[in-house]
Amino acid sequence: MKTPLALTIAGSDSGGGAGIQADLKTFSALGVYGASVIAALTAQNTRGVTAIHDVPADFVVAQMDAVFSDLDVGAVKIGMLSQPAVIEAVAEGLSRHGQQRVVLDPVMVATSGDRLISEDAVAVLRDVLLPKAMVITPNLPEAAALLGAPVARTESEMKDQARRLCALGPQAVVVKGGHAAGAESVDILITQDAEVRLAANRIDTPNTHGTGCTLSSAIAAGLALGHDLSAAVSEAKVYLTEALAASDRLTIGHGAGPVHHFHKWWG
Repeated sequence: MKTPLALTIAGSDSGGGAGIQADLKTFSALGVYGASVIAALTAQNTRGVTAIHDVPADFVVAQMDAVFSDLDVGAVKIGMLSQPAVIEAVAEGLSRHGQQRVVLDPVMVATSGDRLISEDAVAVLRDVLLPKAMVITPNLPEAAALLGAPVARTESEMKDQARRLCALGPQAVVVKGGHAAGAESVDILITQDAEVRLAANRIDTPNTHGTGCTLSSAIAAGLALGHDLSAAVSEAKVYLTEALAASDRLTIGHGAGPVHHFHKWWG
């Protein structure tokens, strides 16, 4: 029987709560083997990002080639890509290796507010990588930045921005409402022919470090397990909500703590 396997292409978080580390934890928690391509190193903890070291594009390519030439990758999650050359290299590698189940989390700003991507990389991300994605998962500020628009304030505006993003090339868009207010945390999934409202009770916790990474990698895990996109997104929303609700069982750092990826197994 084939082992389900997902690949994350993202930045490393030395504090362990986001990026590559959150992705691999999520894959493992959901029963999927995780492989990784590190596109950047960050000096980071729960309080913020103090330094970023970019991995050269040719070495990112070497990592991708090593993984795809040997491992049967069921889905790819893409996170922090901070430089235009790396974004272009990843897009070309996806095409060269025929990858279609691609989940793109257009990471631009850390939970702490620190910027993670250069200004000139945003346009390359939008023009070169978005069309390669099965689904993209921007939060409200990221959706606005990709469109050059104000941040959506209502569900109607979220739907409108999701449709506009879908027109840029991805097969589907999940606009995440975690930055909004209200008793519910509402995400909107838009595909070429469907619209799904995904709601959960908003969890009152400061431990939100790595939430975007966790959701997108959970979607990739679902795809690697053979689930269709709608099911993968819905199951990922449930997993993240439960991980947020259990986050106060962890005591990590002095800032925005991580979600509890292994809440089902740790006592």
